[in-house]
Amino acid sequence: MNFSLDKHQEIWSSIKKNKLRAFLTCFSVSWGIFILILLLGAGTGLENGVRKSFNKDAINSIWIRRGQTSKPHQGLKPGRRIQFTNEDFETLKDSIEGLDHATSRYYVWGNNNITHKSEYGTFNIISAHPDHKYLENTVVVKGRFLNDLDIDESRKVAAVGRKVESALFKGDSAIGKYIQINGISFKVVGTFTDEGDQRQQELIYLPISTAQKVFNGKNKVHQIMFTTGEASFEESLEMETDVRKILAGRHHFDVTDEKAIYIGNRLEEFLKFKKLFAGIRIFVWIIGIGTIVAGIVGVSNIMVIVVRERTREIGIRKALGATPWSIIDLILSESILLTVFSGYLGLLMGVGILELVSRYMPPTDYFENPAIDIKIAFAALILLVIFGSLAGFVPARKAANIRPIEALYDF
Repeated sequence: MNFSLDKHQEIWSSIKKNKLRAFLTCFSVSWGIFILILLLGAGTGLENGVRKSFNKDAINSIWIRRGQTSKPHQGLKPGRRIQFTNEDFETLKDSIEGLDHATSRYYVWGNNNITHKSEYGTFNIISAHPDHKYLENTVVVKGRFLNDLDIDESRKVAAVGRKVESALFKGDSAIGKYIQINGISFKVVGTFTDEGDQRQQELIYLPISTAQKVFNGKNKVHQIMFTTGEASFEESLEMETDVRKILAGRHHFDVTDEKAIYIGNRLEEFLKFKKLFAGIRIFVWIIGIGTIVAGIVGVSNIMVIVVRERTREIGIRKALGATPWSIIDLILSESILLTVFSGYLGLLMGVGILELVSRYMPPTDYFENPAIDIKIAFAALILLVIFGSLAGFVPARKAANIRPIEALYDF
C-alpha cells in the first residue's frame, strides 16, 4: 500500500463526513479484539492458577493411600481396613522398577501444642523420609532437611516451616534451638518454604522412625509416595499396576478392588489438565475470531456503502486516467487504516485491563496473573489486518470495475 500524505488526507476527509458510521465500525472491530485479548488472558490466569496447584507437589509422582476392602477375597470378608507398614514401603521401594525418590508418611494427629520458651502455637506435624522434599517441592531456606542418619538413629530433630519459625521465634533464627512437641524436645535443624502452597509453611517435619517411637506409631504408615523419574505416562501406569499387585499380595485383597487402596497418578492428572486447557484455548480462539469476524463484516459493509457513495467520484477519476489498481489501493487503504487503528485500540484496552486485574486482584488458588503473550497479541493484530484487507478487497475490486460512462450516467 502507498500511504501518501494526500491519500491520508482523503481518507480522513471521508471519515469526517461520516463520523458516527466510522465510530461504530471502529467500535465493532475494537470490541472484537478486546474480547479476544480478555478471553486469552483469563484463560492464561486460570491455567496459571491450576498449574500452581500442581506445582505444590512433584508432577511425576504416585501417591498411595489406605482404603477399605469392598470385595471378599480368599475367604476374607469385605470391609477390612488396610494398614500400611514400614515393610510395605521398603518392599515397594525395592521392587518398583524406575522409582526415583520415595517416602512414606506417618501423621501425628490431634492438637499438637508446640512451644518454645514462652511462645506457643498449634501446627500440623508430618513425619517422613528425607526424599519427602522432592515429593512436596520443599525449598530449604536455612540449615537442612531430614537426612538418612536422622532416620537410622531415630533422632529427635525437626524441620519447620517459615511461618512456624516466625510464630515461635519472633524473628530469631530457629536453627540449633529446641521446640517442645507435646512436652518432648526436638532440635530444629532446618527451616523451609514452599512456593506452591503457603500452608506448607505451617508444617513441622519429623523423622518417621522417631515419630513412630515417640508417638506410639509402632511400624504404621499412613501414606506412601514416590516419583517416577523419566518414566513416560504409559510406564507410570505400569508402575501403578505393579504397586496394586504387590500390596494386594501383602494385604490379601482382590487386585481389582479399587477401594482397598487409592492410587493417585499426578502425571495422569497433569496430562488431563493440559488437554483441558488446550481445548479451552481453541474454544477461546473460536469465540474471539468469531467476534472479530463480526466486526470485519461490518467494515466490509461500510466499504460497500463508501464505494456506492463515491461511485461518481471514482468514475471521474477513471475518466481522468486513474488505473484500476489506484482505485483498489484507495479503498483498501481506508479499510486497513480503520481496521488497524481500531484493532490496536482494542489491543491496548485489553492488555490494560489484564494488567490492572493482575496487579490489584487478590490472589486465589485457581486464578493467578492473567496475561497474554505479546507475540500472540500482535499475531491477533496481524490476523486482523489480513481480515481487514479481505474486507476491503471485494468492494475495492467492485470500485475498480466501475466504467466511467456508467458512473457518470447514474448521477
